[in-house]
Amino acid sequence: MPLTILTEQQDGLLILTLNRPDKRNALNTGMYQALADALRQATRDEHVHALLLQGQPDCFTAGNDLADFVGKETLEADDPILQFLHTLADFPKPVIAAVAGPAVGIGTTLLLHCDLVYLADNARLQLPFVELGLVPEFASSLLLPRAVGHLKAAELLLLADPMDASEALRLGLANRVLAASELLPFAREQGLRLAAKPPKALQKSKALLRQELKQAVHFVIDLEARAFSQALQGEEAQRRIAHRLRR
Repeated sequence: MPLTILTEQQDGLLILTLNRPDKRNALNTGMYQALADALRQATRDEHVHALLLQGQPDCFTAGNDLADFVGKETLEADDPILQFLHTLADFPKPVIAAVAGPAVGIGTTLLLHCDLVYLADNARLQLPFVELGLVPEFASSLLLPRAVGHLKAAELLLLADPMDASEALRLGLANRVLAASELLPFAREQGLRLAAKPPKALQKSKALLRQELKQAVHFVIDLEARAFSQALQGEEAQRRIAHRLRR
């Protein structure tokens, strides 16, 4: 069985690649656990100075694997999903995201926890939580309004319209848009540039940039998780998810 999370290390840069292209890199429990474990190990590894998270040139992730949600009653603290959310939110080293193709749900909200975000011109971001009878996750109800303003955040979260790369760049959700063929090489180059910086200064600078909201982010992650669990058990979500799975 092929690995669904590929790891590579080059000159202080750890590259994690989502590798489930047959399912459009939809994240399941095993992938969340692998990502959380890799992040914990990278936190302790003095040879890792920066992290690059990527998919393929035509797909970042279709979001959570909805089939994986069927039968999940609650999101407990030890659930691999919550482990990943808290571990990425707390990750002390700079994180780059290279996003091409669909970035749905968690594929968009995790970008709010990255330090540099590069999009391919084929990237398409979407937050379809309400559409599925669910609620926002990964502290997006806190971070997205701060990034784009309340009105735009409400539009993105409540109407769930997809957003193309140019719109994401205009809203300040990305650093740069590139051709799909250029995205991954460019993101690697930027990652290597980061990894070559003095690591202590790099980590301290990231900590200072994020210190204001650090406690609030973890609080809201758990607050949203409780609301998400309740919504997941509700009739609206069960009906919407079942419909999606039949398509």
